[in-house]
Amino acid sequence: MSVYVGTAGFSYADWKGPFYPPDTRQSAMLEEYARHFPVVEINSTYYAIPEPERVNAMARRTPASFLFNVKANKEMTHEIGDGSKVFEDFRRALRPLEDHGKLGCVLAQFPWAFKRSRENQDYLRKLARRLDGLDVVVEFRNDQWDSDETLDLLSSAGLGYCCVDEPRLKGLPAPRVALTSGVGYLRMHGRNADNWWAKGRESWERYDYLYSEEELAEWLSGVENLSENSDRVYVIFNNHYKGQAPANAHTFEQMLRAILGQELVEVEPPESDSPLF
Repeated sequence: MSVYVGTAGFSYADWKGPFYPPDTRQSAMLEEYARHFPVVEINSTYYAIPEPERVNAMARRTPASFLFNVKANKEMTHEIGDGSKVFEDFRRALRPLEDHGKLGCVLAQFPWAFKRSRENQDYLRKLARRLDGLDVVVEFRNDQWDSDETLDLLSSAGLGYCCVDEPRLKGLPAPRVALTSGVGYLRMHGRNADNWWAKGRESWERYDYLYSEEELAEWLSGVENLSENSDRVYVIFNNHYKGQAPANAHTFEQMLRAILGQELVEVEPPESDSPLF
């Protein structure tokens, strides 16, 4: 029963000042990030699958207990084809994290257009088989999946359910605390309703939002419930614009510490002779 708090991504230029020291080099951001959080969600894998050598280098630059959650490639969730090559390449890229004991789980985030149908339910089962042996969590963006039947499907396939906090808009899943595997997952996207569906906006504008402590407190009992019934829980902040994600993550950690105690995973202190720091 361990709870990890972190952010979606770490390599943002606009985090210099709000989070990173102003003179931080991009090449040093991962090491600096790992001073503050025990887990990070890697989203760049959605756009391109990296070479294993690059992934191995990232694993070597972080403390022994640090974990990486990795977002599934777009050909696995958004541009679904018939072949299995993308899964083979994806698993090959993850192998260094497995070898280092630093792979948390895989996040398969599906778009709003991925609606509830027999075909898509079958695909979720296929996804589970192709990623067999890995912890996989599924995030839906369409409220057609917001049902107990969906939870039963995920549970039977061995897939986790991703709880989400996002704008309360028609068509989006309602906030729900649910657990369908040994892994609990919560993604905090912010509640920027005005920019969520806006056309002609940059993608970051959707996630330009700073949670209040009152809004964060709405999830405390939910995370506590997940922690009591799972092996591991991840709380990932995706409201990344100008360092809002790490700011909210730090605040939420402090709020969780009061109710979870040692279940909340702390960062590993650097060794005095460590070459990483």
